[in-house]
Amino acid sequence: MAQGESMKSDAPVVWGLMAEFDNPGALSHAAEAVRDAGYKKWDVYSPFPVHGMDEAMGAPPSKVPWVMGAMALTGFTCALLMQWWMSAVDYKIVTAGKPLFAWEQFTPIMFELSVLFAAFGAVFGMLILNLLPRWHHPLLAKERFLRVSDDRFVIAIESSDARFNES
Repeated sequence: MAQGESMKSDAPVVWGLMAEFDNPGALSHAAEAVRDAGYKKWDVYSPFPVHGMDEAMGAPPSKVPWVMGAMALTGFTCALLMQWWMSAVDYKIVTAGKPLFAWEQFTPIMFELSVLFAAFGAVFGMLILNLLPRWHHPLLAKERFLRVSDDRFVIAIESSDARFNES
């Protein structure tokens, strides 16, 4: 090839391999076989959640609860620090001889901010960990794949997997 020429191939680019199944049982057995074969970049698609699919795929536990817990603690801490600053440092008013900083009166706000931050952690943690939003997926261009939302069960193995072999 001469300098400046680009490598153009007329061969279509293969995104991966898609296998279609008629029922959830066959899908579960196929997912176990794909997992046992050592594939890492693959996913299962079905019109409804299939019980036991996480175990069949060998999927690790979700990290979203950890994100939610960290965000709840952050909300709790922010509420406590905010109210401490406002009542004991910035704007000191002694009311009925009560101490400037008493955590008991701050409990509702600490609870509410913990719940609010945990909810934001759940939503944004799920979006980030699932790599969403993804505006386009190559499988959405396949007519047969679109039946997954209706009555089909599919396993898709990506060609970027180290064990993938087109033949």
